[in-house]
Amino acid sequence: MKFSLQPRVVSRLIAAFLLALSFQLVMAPAYAVNPDEMLKDPQLEARAREISEGLRCLVCQNQSIDDSNAPLARDLRILVRERLSKGDSDKQVKSFLVDRYGEFVLLKPSFSSKNLLLWAFAPFVLIIGIMAIFLFYRRNRMIAQKAEVEGQSHLSEAEQERLNAILSDDNKD
Repeated sequence: MKFSLQPRVVSRLIAAFLLALSFQLVMAPAYAVNPDEMLKDPQLEARAREISEGLRCLVCQNQSIDDSNAPLARDLRILVRERLSKGDSDKQVKSFLVDRYGEFVLLKPSFSSKNLLLWAFAPFVLIIGIMAIFLFYRRNRMIAQKAEVEGQSHLSEAEQERLNAILSDDNKD
């Protein structure tokens, strides 16, 4: 059987791809920063945006404060801009927020002895999962080889006869 795509099918696939792409572009994250929050100095504003993209909204919890419309996120954006206006470095601003709200406020937590277990847990689970899959397939392969050596079939005699009958009927066509 030869497989070929008809032009109508190809055009529909292209249209679906373009629709999905346009949906992604339209639904791109809109920044929640209000014009009244923005700093007049473009360099400071760029630094504020860079910092706030790495800070977690404590209400939404999986959005940055730049993407969140929550009142607390607005307060944090304003706080970041105030600290930058006072002359704090990016590191000082982040340290201030971590001291105040804990390391949870960072979307990407730093690697430290406090969260070593958190960082090590994911690779540990991945390794255990790979080993479990490997052992599962190895066990099944060994069972199949053992059955083949012993001449056993996975089917009962009645099932084997029925299968042979079906196969012989297909060969007649």
